[in-house]
Amino acid sequence: MTKPTSTTACRVLHWRSQERPRQVPDELATEEPLEIRVDTRPLVVTMRTPGHDDELAAGYLFTEAAIRTRADVFKMARSVRNDDGNVLEVFLAAGLKLNRAALPRHFSTSSCGICGKSSITEVHRHFPKLPARLPFRVPARLLEGLPAALGRSQSIFVRTGGLHAAAVFDREGKLLVLREDIGRHNAVDKVLGYGLLNRQLPFDQHILLVSGRASFEILQKALAGRIPVVAAVSAPSSLAVQFAIQSRQTLIGFLREGRMNVYARPERVQFAGFARRT
Repeated sequence: MTKPTSTTACRVLHWRSQERPRQVPDELATEEPLEIRVDTRPLVVTMRTPGHDDELAAGYLFTEAAIRTRADVFKMARSVRNDDGNVLEVFLAAGLKLNRAALPRHFSTSSCGICGKSSITEVHRHFPKLPARLPFRVPARLLEGLPAALGRSQSIFVRTGGLHAAAVFDREGKLLVLREDIGRHNAVDKVLGYGLLNRQLPFDQHILLVSGRASFEILQKALAGRIPVVAAVSAPSSLAVQFAIQSRQTLIGFLREGRMNVYARPERVQFAGFARRT
C-alpha cells in the first residue's frame, strides 16, 4: 500500500525579467481525497493534504459532534483493501453507535441550505456558548507576534507556497501544535484532532491562529474545542463575526505586527502600555 505524501515533485518553466525561461524542479502541495469510514461504513470524503490523517478524522468527528472524548475512539487504521492509502478506518468504542441520520455534518457548509440565525442555533444545540465570565486575557503585544511564529513553523508552505495553517498557542504564546493543509477547515480539524487524541482538550486557555480568513466554519470548530480567542491574518466573514459575538468568542482579524482588528469580545485583549488615539 502506498502512503500518500504531503508534497509532489514536478518541473516548471520558470521565467524572470531579463532572463530566458528555464526548466526547474518545484514542489506542489499534494491534494488527494480522504475517505473516512466509521465502523467499516463510508461516512465522508474530504479533499486534503496527506499527513496527520488520524488527527483530521478525529477532529472532523469531534467538531461534528459525532464523538466527545478520546475514549470514544477504539482505533484508527488505513484500509488494507485500498492501495492508495486514502481510506481511513475509524472504529468507535464498544457500545458507541454513530447516529448517521442525526449527524449535523452539513450545518457548517455553504451548501447546507440554512444560514444566519438558523446556522448559529443549530451549532449551539451541540456546542454551548462560552461562559459569560471566562477568566482569560491576553496581551496585544503577545498576539501581534504570533503570525511570525506561525510563518517560521510552516515547513511545507515554505516549500510549496500552497497551504493554509492552523496553530494553537497557550496563554504565554508558546506554540502547542501547528498543522498545514490545502483546506483551512482541515488544518483546524487536525489541531483539534491532535488535542482530542492526546487528551488535551478543552483548549479553553488557548488561542487559535489561522493563516487565511476566519469563516463561520472555523469559529464553529473553535467553539467545539472551547477556544476563547480566534485570530486570523486576513478578514473574517460577516457570519463569523455574528457567530463569535453570540458564542462569546474573541475574534481578531488582520493580525499583523503592530495592528489588528478586534471584531468580538475585545475585553479579552489587554492593550495596556499602548497609546490611545482619539
